[in-house]
Amino acid sequence: MSLSGWFGKALRVNLSTGSISSEELAPELLTKWIGGRGLGARLIAGEVPAECDPLGMENKLVFAAGPLTGTRVPGSGRFSASAKSPLTGTITDSNAGGTWGVKFKKCGYDVLIIEGSSPAPVYLVIYEGQASLYEAEDLWGADLIKTDKLLKDKLGQNVSSACIGPAGENMVRYASIISDGSHALGRGGLGAVMGAKKLKAIAVLGAQKVAVSNTERLDFVVYETNKWIKANPITSQGLPEFGTPVLVNLFNELGVFPVRNFQASQFPDSGKISGEAIAETISTERRGCYGCPVQCTRFIQTEKTGVTAGPEYESIWALGPECGIGELEVIAEANYLCNLLGLDSISTGVTIGCAMELAEKGLLPAGPKFGNAAGLTKLIRQIAYRDDIGDLLAEGSRRVAEKCGAGQYAMQVKGLELPAYDPRGLQGMGLGFATSNRGACHLRAYMAGPEALGVPKMVNRFSTSGKAGLVITQQNINAAIDSLIMCHFINLAVSEEYFARILSAVTGIDYQTQGLHRIGERIWNLERLYNLRAGLVSSSDTLPPRLLEEPVADGPARGRTVELKPMLEEYYRYRGWDDCGRPLAYKLQELALEGFTC
Repeated sequence: MSLSGWFGKALRVNLSTGSISSEELAPELLTKWIGGRGLGARLIAGEVPAECDPLGMENKLVFAAGPLTGTRVPGSGRFSASAKSPLTGTITDSNAGGTWGVKFKKCGYDVLIIEGSSPAPVYLVIYEGQASLYEAEDLWGADLIKTDKLLKDKLGQNVSSACIGPAGENMVRYASIISDGSHALGRGGLGAVMGAKKLKAIAVLGAQKVAVSNTERLDFVVYETNKWIKANPITSQGLPEFGTPVLVNLFNELGVFPVRNFQASQFPDSGKISGEAIAETISTERRGCYGCPVQCTRFIQTEKTGVTAGPEYESIWALGPECGIGELEVIAEANYLCNLLGLDSISTGVTIGCAMELAEKGLLPAGPKFGNAAGLTKLIRQIAYRDDIGDLLAEGSRRVAEKCGAGQYAMQVKGLELPAYDPRGLQGMGLGFATSNRGACHLRAYMAGPEALGVPKMVNRFSTSGKAGLVITQQNINAAIDSLIMCHFINLAVSEEYFARILSAVTGIDYQTQGLHRIGERIWNLERLYNLRAGLVSSSDTLPPRLLEEPVADGPARGRTVELKPMLEEYYRYRGWDDCGRPLAYKLQELALEGFTC
């Protein structure tokens, strides 16, 4: 069966033996799981034992493009990576933009499967469909800028690389993989998995054309999509002008901008670290990922960073107010250092914030202090190199707090640190955090859209009524979008109907909107089944005690906690799960998942 949009091929690399092989992918595998996150989840669930050590030989790392990757579809220049997470022990994936995904796809592959572990550091080169492993002794220990430069010097300036820094080499549990110098596969510690396998980098360059089934139909739908993008004030004005930091002042005004490890929900100096402040002070230019009209990446320049990608909304918060720090240039330098060393900026900041509160309460005497801007970059380096207290913090907030006998101070779900939204003022976001398969994540169900931004419509952010259905709908469609694989910002401007029409035009297969929802639901339930086999229990679907028991002291969300229990009960029922959060037999049959058990 000939398919457009896909090449129908996987590249498998065994680092233990050095063997490299190409495999055919069954058409049904692609049409049922699409690509990106969905295909990655299917391969991990089928090949990686749920009980395995995430940093051991049995774990695998799956990089996947989607059928839209390499086409002219706006926002489609992305790729994902999947594995069992060393931070959470759950199945996880992360995706990034830039050019790596497109250049990998144009090598003639839909997916790259990395298995085994190399006895010595290596890097992988995939050039026009041919793949080879090379010794990486001269790269091991190098930061991300130096690694990228050395690879370009060796292989040519057009090569795109996905690399780990010292944090990945030292298996920091929230180490990231960085592509094109600043695009992070950030969450869940995929960089640590790569480091455990002694794989320093994957360099790619391809030029094969991605086949499109109906070019005229695609031209029309892309034209319509771009019209919606230009008409939406978020994608045509807010993000292009200020990037994601445009959200800083808004969420601070709403009283959902966490401060000092979620002890407060508003930051008095938010205006000094906002997107507007960046635009007025350190911003130099804006850029975007492959083929994207939004161009939301802000490049900045400070005395210590030089010209570099600026901090996103999440990074500004995690490395700033979460740690009681409000100096913009300090935050920018800390973000630059996270990218340079290969650290997830969210988990880095929240873990440091947790340590600061533990120190404040006398439970971590040698710990850092809130507001210590001067010591922030030193601490980040200590984490990346596992030096001194950094060795403890490299384990993530849950392990840090538990070691201090105070697990309640870790702001995490399933081991993954919370992002920059206090759910006491966004009830649906709280349910989304609690039920996310990869741990606390705002992208699995971005309930800040309807609860704060009015996208696709405004709902009462303090109400719990109807939130379970909204969360499930978002989780399902976002799983499909992560499999296409497209940028979520495009979904702020266009409905999922357009994704179905685009996918149909590219592949020649008639995908309907409800079909995309069903594929997303299948992916969600498969991830859940894997996590249950890995030891997840229903009590894991919760939030830190502070968010459930301690009302917000001041601001618009004053007196609020997250009313999780009624939402969670409704969520399980709507999902077709039992009271313990296990998918029922009829649901598995409905989703064609009978072969997978928990």
